[in-house]
Amino acid sequence: MQKVTIVGLGLIGASIGLGLQKWSTSDGQRKSVLEISGFDVAIEHQNYAKKIKAVDRTEWNLGDAIDGSDVIIIATPVNAIRDVLEIVADRAPQNAIVTDTGSTKSQVMAWADELLPDSMNFIGGHPMAGKAVSIEGAEATMFKGATWCVSPSVNATDESVQTVLGIVSALEAEPRFIDPHEHDGFVGAVSHLPFMLSIALMRAVANDGSWKELCQLSSSGFQDVSRLAGGDPHMHRDICATNSDNVVRWIDAAIDNLEHMRNLIQDGSEEAMEELLEEMDKAQHARAQWVTSERDGRMLQEPESEIANTSVGEQMQQMLFGSLFRRRPKVGNEQERKNGKR
Repeated sequence: MQKVTIVGLGLIGASIGLGLQKWSTSDGQRKSVLEISGFDVAIEHQNYAKKIKAVDRTEWNLGDAIDGSDVIIIATPVNAIRDVLEIVADRAPQNAIVTDTGSTKSQVMAWADELLPDSMNFIGGHPMAGKAVSIEGAEATMFKGATWCVSPSVNATDESVQTVLGIVSALEAEPRFIDPHEHDGFVGAVSHLPFMLSIALMRAVANDGSWKELCQLSSSGFQDVSRLAGGDPHMHRDICATNSDNVVRWIDAAIDNLEHMRNLIQDGSEEAMEELLEEMDKAQHARAQWVTSERDGRMLQEPESEIANTSVGEQMQQMLFGSLFRRRPKVGNEQERKNGKR
């Protein structure tokens, strides 16, 4: 029987446990191949993980939890991974397989190289899935169809890599081998920048004196963009601390785009509004490409609901405003434009 220990029983760790438990009983009866233990510094998380049967047992001490473990899955915030690796290096079997779920990879891989003995097999991992809730939102199908980034260390054996790929497959995720530095650059754009933009939106509006009144007018658009700001601040901080260069680079790119649009709006001329419209059209086209992109012949996203919402939105525009809604907005005074003035 293989012993798998999950360190960190939040949303990700508990979902991994549930997924592995589901896989191990998929033939209708318990396979005697996995014993899943868990550890979390929050005792309430340990108790809840046992209650929902995400783990078979828990330990009060991290060292005791990883003793004799064949596979150790570290599902803690990124800045806690170094401390966990120090204990793993001291207490885990010398040939143990160690993987993580951290949102950044370069720093984590460097810690593993520094702290773990060469005989241990470290395979960096990052499941591109989650939601803005804690362990209460854990589910066995959390990772179904999601990309799971895999970055083996140079010392990892083929057998250990195959073991981690087996875990990813059991969780119904899609593995993607990726260089740690490339990973951090990519997720800086598609994962970490959205966090920062969502936080910036909340700070901008919540610090305004009319915030209470603004709340009464907010709707689905504000809810969609602000959702990520509801995530764990400690997780966001750890991401910034361990991927600072990439986060700063993508924030700078976003600032450049916002300043460009700001200048066009401030200009207010017909030419500026036409350019603004072109920028919006480009963004809409880029998003449509993303929504309809494929991997292995399968859609990465599910565009049906978005297409339906767009269709309904256009119908509502016609009902409420008529065809005039789609006409180009008039800029400035009509007589001034005829006279060549702006």
